[in-house]
Amino acid sequence: LNEKLLKVLSYKQINMSGPLEGVKILELTSVVLGPWAAQIMGDMGAEIIKVEAPFGDSNRQLGAYRNKGMAALYLSNNRNKRSLVLDLKQESARNALLEIVKDCDIFLHNNRPQVMTKLRLEYDDLKAVNPSIVYCGTYGYSKHGPYGKKGALDDSIQGASGIASLNELVLGEPKYLPTVIADKTTAITVVYSILAALFYKEKTGEGQEIEVPMFETMVNFTMAEHLWGEVFEPPLAKAGYTRLMSHHRKPYKTKDGYISVLPYMNNHWKIFCEKAERHDLIDDERFKDLSSRVTNIDDTYSETGKILATKTTQEWLDILEETKVPAIEVNSLDDLFTDPHLDAVDFWKEVDHPSEGKLKMPGFPARFSKTPASIRRHAPKLGEHSLEILEEAGMDNKTINEMIDSKATVISD
Repeated sequence: LNEKLLKVLSYKQINMSGPLEGVKILELTSVVLGPWAAQIMGDMGAEIIKVEAPFGDSNRQLGAYRNKGMAALYLSNNRNKRSLVLDLKQESARNALLEIVKDCDIFLHNNRPQVMTKLRLEYDDLKAVNPSIVYCGTYGYSKHGPYGKKGALDDSIQGASGIASLNELVLGEPKYLPTVIADKTTAITVVYSILAALFYKEKTGEGQEIEVPMFETMVNFTMAEHLWGEVFEPPLAKAGYTRLMSHHRKPYKTKDGYISVLPYMNNHWKIFCEKAERHDLIDDERFKDLSSRVTNIDDTYSETGKILATKTTQEWLDILEETKVPAIEVNSLDDLFTDPHLDAVDFWKEVDHPSEGKLKMPGFPARFSKTPASIRRHAPKLGEHSLEILEEAGMDNKTINEMIDSKATVISD
């Protein structure tokens, strides 16, 4: 028995396309949060069925495109998936979804709870046909609080969670970060929450409902460092990590550009000052240890900036190369495509899409020694797999044709 088991394990290790091979996910999401979370799991080997309304994911229309409905933002967040169109307002489409759920491990959606109640697709509805289903709803705000009925997108959550106000403390007015940080941070939380529920399911055979609200996720994210003196009751200081609130915290100007340098730890500061031939700063009471440097952060940043302004970016990179002081040139978005490190680790992937031609894609950032992540499927056209998925669910031709006639589903050409 042990010999047979070893053979099976060895076979799986060699043939798995990713650590989540064999996991089946039904995804009912749009925009970035849900699609990116599902894509992460798809990259790791999960089978993803993306359910779309007849008009499709709104991101199909955003960004540059070669063909309508296959725009850049959609392509960046929907690889390793199959597309199924279902108009869930129609009973036949809802019935089809419940048939598909029977063979799924995970159901993921990012509709407001009230929408799922109206569609009769809450946890108990899916649990009735698949008791072991892991049901994950990701919302703007927890449905258990007074904000539960509010709509939400990245901008509103950046505002609600304190992210925008952090910029006000530094820049004088609240500003959103120029990235959908709430969407992507919540997406990562969705992934690790689902994986934890899958681990529990493996041990017990039991599914469960998961709620991942953006607001609570981002407050948790923001306050990891910014809770600061409010950790204590009564508070010993205001919320806000003082080092990050300094107006001087930004890339430093050199003679010919900008550089990111942070002589943070005590050994960093000592080495940096020695390399800069500023031994006087090592024993300066303002900078004698990490706590002192953070307390006097404006002076710390100011002195560091004066030093770095004396040489070119490359000169400083050469000087600090063999030290442990974090130092790197400041990249633009365009610079990332030719970054030598990303090139060496084969980060950027060029893939051939059957309708969209050659595409550039970021690779999966984590490396698995036995079950590597991969790009196995192109981002699908709307309804590209409707027919095959409905057939796999055991639906007969008559029922499928009726769904096509009523527009409960769409089969792409």
